[in-house]
Amino acid sequence: MLRATSGPRDRLLSAPGTPGADCIVLDGVTKRFDAMAWPALDEVSLSIPQGQFFTVIGPSGAGKSTLLRVLAGISRPDSGRVSVFGEPPEQASRAKHLGWVPQSPALLPWRSVIDNVRLPLQVNRGAKCEARDPEELLARLNLSHARDMLPAHLSGGMRQRVAIARAFAFRPRLLLMDEPFGALDEMTREHVAHLLLELWQAEKPTVIFVTHSVGEAVLLSDTVAVIGRGRLSPSVGIDLGRPRPEGIEDSQGFHQLTASLRAQLRRAFSDAGG
Repeated sequence: MLRATSGPRDRLLSAPGTPGADCIVLDGVTKRFDAMAWPALDEVSLSIPQGQFFTVIGPSGAGKSTLLRVLAGISRPDSGRVSVFGEPPEQASRAKHLGWVPQSPALLPWRSVIDNVRLPLQVNRGAKCEARDPEELLARLNLSHARDMLPAHLSGGMRQRVAIARAFAFRPRLLLMDEPFGALDEMTREHVAHLLLELWQAEKPTVIFVTHSVGEAVLLSDTVAVIGRGRLSPSVGIDLGRPRPEGIEDSQGFHQLTASLRAQLRRAFSDAGG
């Protein structure tokens, strides 16, 4: 089982899975902000193999988004080592190995759906990356009928699907997703989550997913870790098989996993002063 650890004496652990070097390695990473009473990331060590769907859950201010920014090379840690595909995150980002899906879809309002999906292919025309057919992506995400519509005319769920299609357009090796379904209603979240799973299953990029939803974490992930006060708890392997069928949320195994993670999340919330 994959383990996420933190603390100066912890050993870096990895898991069986895709052969070869780990995709993501953080070793003793600490990041502090002056206004915070404790580090946003506190001696975090983490090892994730290629092709994992890894989710981090935790209360607000626990360090989830900081972890993503460090992995994207947007924020540099105060101490520790970060490696993405064997190189610093800034280099991986410049090589266009990283895709990003933020909380808000951030679509260009004057471009149609298809042109928003094509945008990274146009911007990164000279990059050494393998592009996907935007029309095929729209079809997979049930958006073909909306290809020529502007973002203002789309529902929230449709806009988020466009953002996901855009992130997959250049076949990123690592996809960072920061609470991408946070603004959606429960039924729309489940629908979009299943569509994301179908697309991920076909491509198998490594995904680091951040969410507040325990059910969403269990539905999507191979492995889940709870974060509180910048420290990652021992991770939980999600042994529900692949692909995940619709209705799996009603199974006994699903409920047992969500109960275990909720107990960890309550402890993290209490530790964070919630």
